[in-house]
Amino acid sequence: MALTLHDIEQLFAQRGGERYSGEDVTQLEHALQSAKLAEDAGADHALVTAALLHDLGHLLHDLGGTPSMQGIDDIHQYRALPFLRGQFGANVIDPIRLHVDAKRYLCAVQPGYFASLSEDSKRSLALQGGIYTEGQAQAFIGQEGALRAVQLRVWDDMAKVQGLQTPSLAHFLQRAARCSLPSAPAGA
Repeated sequence: MALTLHDIEQLFAQRGGERYSGEDVTQLEHALQSAKLAEDAGADHALVTAALLHDLGHLLHDLGGTPSMQGIDDIHQYRALPFLRGQFGANVIDPIRLHVDAKRYLCAVQPGYFASLSEDSKRSLALQGGIYTEGQAQAFIGQEGALRAVQLRVWDDMAKVQGLQTPSLAHFLQRAARCSLPSAPAGA
């Protein structure tokens, strides 16, 4: 069942105040900061929406606040996809689906990237399969949507600033409405 934009708004209202895994921001603050960074970079509606919703999967499980500390990969990059497929197309879905693999890619190809990751991000990286080999990195970047996922990943890593002012969730949901599928379920 696809989530409507109203359902997404309600999910953030219910669970967005939870701490973002091992960081000094909430889930909602992280989402808004990611979307703001995308918007500030001039990204299109779809990539701004992907930035907003890339970690929605964290809000769709009951594994606790920081599953990686329990040795669990919550596979959040896949968890939200069935709920978003009826609302958005590949231009939103693919960067969300690939943003974890983009971290694995960046660790392989960008010197110093691994060292810049937060402790929780390093912990989750190990659970998510670790740093790509050269061959895996080349295979990843050749996929449809991989370059957009890498852009998203950079904003994801930066979106952990306590107290940063951002536009509202409503602002970004308006942008999301502009890239929703014509057949998307109406929100109530």
